[in-house]
Amino acid sequence: MINESRTVILFDGVCHLCNNWVRFIIRRDKKQQFYFAPLQSEYAQGILAERENLQTLPDSVILIHLGVVYTESDAALKILKLLGGFWTIPALAIFVPKFFRQWVYRLISRNRYRWFGKYDSCQMPQPEWKSRFLN
Repeated sequence: MINESRTVILFDGVCHLCNNWVRFIIRRDKKQQFYFAPLQSEYAQGILAERENLQTLPDSVILIHLGVVYTESDAALKILKLLGGFWTIPALAIFVPKFFRQWVYRLISRNRYRWFGKYDSCQMPQPEWKSRFLN
């Protein structure tokens, strides 16, 4: 099910923070290289079912790039690197020890609904972005 020719970001479709992250990426993705699917979608559920190690990360941002799966802080920093330009600078945080990056990522992930809010259902993409979302 993983299409290695696409760079796909799986995200929590009911999370305000996650939806804002997707909008942030789309607005800066000049190459239109990223495709998106909420974790709640059939597409994402199929990918999660394929990869046993991903089934334990239902609330994580997941990046699939050239067939390689990135999760948590690795995914977020790889996305910034792929955006290029200025965004390669914050992506240098990859050199921060992984245990610390993951601790910060998981702290935010655990508290994201309380801190940023939650939608009742997945949000529909803006019409001009609809082709970038996978069902």
